[in-house]
Amino acid sequence: MEGGGGSVAYRGTAAAPEPCDLFLLYNSFQRRPGLRDDPATDGSVKRQQMAFIGSGLRIQGDDNLQSMLVGTVMRKIKSRNWKKQRYFKLQDDCMTIWYKSKKAGNAHSTFSVSDVEAVREGHQSEVLLSIADEFPADRCFTLVFRGRRGNLDLVAESADEAQSWISGMRKLIENLENMGERERLDQWIGDWFKKADKNNDGRMNFKEVQDLLKMMNVDMNEHHTHRLFTMADKSQSGTLEDDEFVLFYKMLTQREDVLRVFQEFSADGQKLSQSDLEDFLKEEQLEGDNIQQHAKQLIECYEPSDAAKLLNAMTFDGFLMYLGSAEGSIFNPQHRAVFQDMSQPLCHYFISSSHNTYLMEDQLRGQSSVEGYIRALNRGCRCVEVDCWDGANGEPIVYHGHTFTSKILFKDVVHAVGNYAFKVASPAQVSEYPVILSIENHCSVEQQRVMAQHLNRILGDKLLKSTLDGKAPIGLPSPEDLKGKILLKAKKIGGLEESVNGIVEDTLTGEVSDEDEVAEIDEDNLHRESVRRRIKKSKQRLSKELSDYVIYCKSVHFSSFKHSRIHSKFYEVASFTESKARKQLREAGAEFVHHNSRQLTRVYPSGFRTDSSNFNPQEMWNSGCQIVALNFQTAGEGMDLNDGLFSQNGRNGYVLKPSFMREAEKRFDPETPQKRDSYQPLVLSIQVISGQQLPKVNIKEGSIVDPLVRVEIHGVPMDQAKQETRYIENNGFNPVWYDTLRFTIHTPELAMVRFVVEDYDKTSKNDFVGQYTLPLSCMQQDSKDQYPLQPRDRLSKSLNLTLQKVQSDTFWDM
Repeated sequence: MEGGGGSVAYRGTAAAPEPCDLFLLYNSFQRRPGLRDDPATDGSVKRQQMAFIGSGLRIQGDDNLQSMLVGTVMRKIKSRNWKKQRYFKLQDDCMTIWYKSKKAGNAHSTFSVSDVEAVREGHQSEVLLSIADEFPADRCFTLVFRGRRGNLDLVAESADEAQSWISGMRKLIENLENMGERERLDQWIGDWFKKADKNNDGRMNFKEVQDLLKMMNVDMNEHHTHRLFTMADKSQSGTLEDDEFVLFYKMLTQREDVLRVFQEFSADGQKLSQSDLEDFLKEEQLEGDNIQQHAKQLIECYEPSDAAKLLNAMTFDGFLMYLGSAEGSIFNPQHRAVFQDMSQPLCHYFISSSHNTYLMEDQLRGQSSVEGYIRALNRGCRCVEVDCWDGANGEPIVYHGHTFTSKILFKDVVHAVGNYAFKVASPAQVSEYPVILSIENHCSVEQQRVMAQHLNRILGDKLLKSTLDGKAPIGLPSPEDLKGKILLKAKKIGGLEESVNGIVEDTLTGEVSDEDEVAEIDEDNLHRESVRRRIKKSKQRLSKELSDYVIYCKSVHFSSFKHSRIHSKFYEVASFTESKARKQLREAGAEFVHHNSRQLTRVYPSGFRTDSSNFNPQEMWNSGCQIVALNFQTAGEGMDLNDGLFSQNGRNGYVLKPSFMREAEKRFDPETPQKRDSYQPLVLSIQVISGQQLPKVNIKEGSIVDPLVRVEIHGVPMDQAKQETRYIENNGFNPVWYDTLRFTIHTPELAMVRFVVEDYDKTSKNDFVGQYTLPLSCMQQDSKDQYPLQPRDRLSKSLNLTLQKVQSDTFWDM
């Protein structure tokens, strides 16, 4: 999670410009008493302009945005039979889209440009494809929203109008992505001003200010509120305008905790000279190289005062901006880009993987959609699942067999994977490393041939159709070797060696693999012999055309680790239900790790998880399982951990396993980590200091958040731990804790750290406010940092955490 109001999922974007901070420090340092309370520094308040006042500057000379400000009538499409005209208009703030029905009296709706992740041109959604015969592609486009909100499919009256909105929306999204820290703050303040200015007169009276504080989750004494209001009202007009409101906001959000740190390093208490800033970077951020140059860059980038820049100094405002930026994040910046060795065998990596990727909801009646594949791939997923069944008119279909989930065409899924597997998409570049199509094949031989034809025709050279050198290999290739390739994981006739030598029969009967629908009932819960017989006797004929495309990922049944040691091939992939994987982990943890050092293993959720919930993937990573498939459509702890693990290494969907899990002779057992070579535990100490502007989660009138912070360690069983701060009553705006939490970590290479903020409730379950998860190995040592929490609902406002830790040992090499 980076600072500056972004979020883990939308690094580098303006998904949520709200600068809400939860400030944690992890280094014990002396505080000086008696600090000043000076809300303004170096006149920067006067120069800080409201974002909505200057919004016109961003649209000058842009005909597309000017046209959007005038407004356009377009058709909103929900299905082939639901097509309604709506009037769409860009608001003057250049941040909000307003729309309503053409019929008089109907209520209007709005959405923020920051909620839009991408704009797709033409027939690039199932809905628009369904009306392709009615409306040409050059009039159609789709707005894709963040999180679980559905897409907005639109048809303009002309190709020119469509292009105007497509180009205009992309320009606005680009503007947000490139927005600086100061602009983000200005925009956020402007948004609050508009919310509070009920009569739209461009100023706020005291009553409006009081209402604003309630909206902002502030429970403040009326006398104190009026004192701040009077101090900010420089014109003595009884209202706050523009800069006066900015001054009021700054007094309201004065950060005493950060000011203490600032003044510890400031020689004159007013600013940080370049030398002061260098001391801070050296002593608190533990930076070692090029500190002088880095300090200069920070001043140039984050200092809002031109006068301070001329002095090569940083004011308190600039210091706040720096701490709230990505550079002030606890996440090691060297781990953001691809930094790991990508030339090792596939089985040496954890691979971001999706289960039943086509489902948007539950496993019984949920909607199937190609959108599931697009969203998973855009999220960095590198292994997607396709359940294939015979369809009408000779066309294979994809759905969750024997349920009421809707059906989609196999060829549409292949088109989506081909288009988005390696697509460069806003806000981030999708990984260029290989994508694995995990095929659950229930089709007849005839429709399997159709599947093979679609794969070859649609994917072309992207589809891996033979070994890389055309010869029988002796081991798995690396992600680097397979860049830009799509691999098939499925059942196969014979072995890879026979395919390469061309000695495979035309068709053959193959055994149903573990991941097939009948076997999705946990084996621990099978009681009926008839069910067991069905699994044992189930056979299927495979087509040579489809089988030949299975190269490095042949689906096989798992018998035992002993059998695998003797008989298995490096290209064979066994699949386990979560309960079967847990059983193997309990009974033979070291054997499981050893098995996964040689070949790929897939683990998927129990068939009883009909609500599309997820298991905890950490226990599967502990055993070295690479393809831990989760329901990407379901938010929760499981996906929080998955997003956290794969937030590193360029978010490319591949994370190199620790060396003791890659080398077969190491024999690591996650149940007894203290027995491994180079065992080196560490102590992690985190001090939770304060929070800023935590949002309301309880809709009750007058409700104020009672926040607490829980820090969780996810890792090997010995490392599983959680601790909480005390809760702060009725203060979601600027709670202060100064609570210290300490953990002993036995296998830091596998540990994940998860920060959760909750609204305490003594009579019922606490309400979730936000979370942030990252690998312990990606945390910077001994640093004071700030970063935003990720709300569960990605359309809601984000929060920030700022962390610092102390550990007893140096970090390790991965």
